Amino acid sequence: MNERLTKIKTDTSQFWKSRSKTQKIVMLSSVVGVIALAAIITFFATKTTYVPLYKDLSTREIGQVKEALDSQGVKYEIAPGGTSILVPQEQVDSLLVQLASEGYPQTGTIDYSFANSSGFGMTDNEFNLLKKAATETEIAKLIKNLEGVKDAKVMITLPEEGVFIQDVKEDATASIVLNTDPGYKFTEQQIATMYNLVSKSIPNLKTDNIVISNQFSEYFDLNAATTDGTSTTTAEGQLQMKKLVERDLQRQVQNMLGTLMGQDKVIVSVTTDIDFKKENREENLVTPVDEENMAGIAISAQRISEQYSGTGNAAMGTPEAETTTDNFTTYNEGATGNGDYERTEETINNDVNRIRKDIQEAPYKIQDIGIQVIVEPPTATDAASLPDGVQQDIEKILSTIVRTTISKDVAAELTQEQIDEKVAVSVQALNGKVADTADETPVIPWWVWVVGGILLAVILLLAFFIIRSRKRAKEEEELSILEEQEELMIDDINEEIETEATMRRKQLEKMAKEKPDDFAKLLRSWIAED
Repeated sequence: MNERLTKIKTDTSQFWKSRSKTQKIVMLSSVVGVIALAAIITFFATKTTYVPLYKDLSTREIGQVKEALDSQGVKYEIAPGGTSILVPQEQVDSLLVQLASEGYPQTGTIDYSFANSSGFGMTDNEFNLLKKAATETEIAKLIKNLEGVKDAKVMITLPEEGVFIQDVKEDATASIVLNTDPGYKFTEQQIATMYNLVSKSIPNLKTDNIVISNQFSEYFDLNAATTDGTSTTTAEGQLQMKKLVERDLQRQVQNMLGTLMGQDKVIVSVTTDIDFKKENREENLVTPVDEENMAGIAISAQRISEQYSGTGNAAMGTPEAETTTDNFTTYNEGATGNGDYERTEETINNDVNRIRKDIQEAPYKIQDIGIQVIVEPPTATDAASLPDGVQQDIEKILSTIVRTTISKDVAAELTQEQIDEKVAVSVQALNGKVADTADETPVIPWWVWVVGGILLAVILLLAFFIIRSRKRAKEEEELSILEEQEELMIDDINEEIETEATMRRKQLEKMAKEKPDDFAKLLRSWIAED
């Protein structure tokens, strides 16, 4: 055994000394790479990947699921915020089915399935209460099917039925709070759909008695969605129009900056000053057709030309000079007279542009706008992590929005500095936002694939060298065995042929060495016989 270990040590030492420096480096690197690869594979193979089992649950529901998992001995993690619970990825499907069969999560909501478990001893008040809760749950389920709605809470108030027929029936009311996707803007059709779903699901519920808002306290009004404009003749209409304008501007800015920075990284607030003074006026304008020469256009022309030349009879009658009032001193008397006559007359009728305008001004004008924006940097606690120039770019964008939205008459009088004062951009952490734990599938980083590829190449290279060295050692060993066999074959040729006499001689020699007393007795017996 020791000789074999010594031989292995000697062969290994000779193999290592016979390698070049490059081969030694490659082999050492291969060994280190194999060890590192084995460590990485072991780490990822033994690492437990957690994925969300339930998310967006209340803390009470999370507590119920936690107790169920504890009773089953399942490992789990609770996500930050306490609204999601994560379990090992390979167990998520089986746990979903198992917990669902046990009635988890128990959301506490009541649907129309309560009728199956209701007993005969239920009072009318209890039945009406359960019916109201079931109606609220079913309406919330309908609304959650709409695009952009993550969750919905519905509260309805039903009027009490009077004892007498003549009693005036009160109207039902409904209040709905939506949990919408950040930056999502509902279309007019979607808003009308929500109002109609609620109105048609509850008796005696008018759309005027429905209030819908989201988690950001933004109201979705049916009038703003179904009419071309809002009446601005009343204070209520003016306030509604002001909110509508501010809401549209806020959503546009929120969507634009949310696309740039991330929807949960930006908060936008918009305030406006709107002039609701409505003006109607009539203008009758007269302008020249040819503005350069200030002349009109000729629409008609008349030209008259008369010419006469010749002789004719003298004038008849009593000369004026013969009267007492004669002012002339001489008078040409004769029977005939000569003369020429010429007359030219030209009449041109010119016309101008006559413009009549009935001008109805817009129902409102935006006199002033203020836009306030809070931006969270990539690293919430480090304001310097925001790239240089981003804040200035946001301010320029908002300044452009202010200039193009304000009334032209007002914007023409404003300088760039005055417009910049209407924009405020603050960079700080948003501490009040709710963490949203998305259902993300674990992704292996790219560097793991790179390291794995390098280690695989190293392993293949190391395997090549090992196989080649083993093959070479095997060939050398076979060669040495062949040489030894040749030597043995040569020795066998020189040996004498073993006969019965030689065998006896060898036995006697062996006896003389090992048992000399017996050998001496044997010799004495042979001598005595002779």
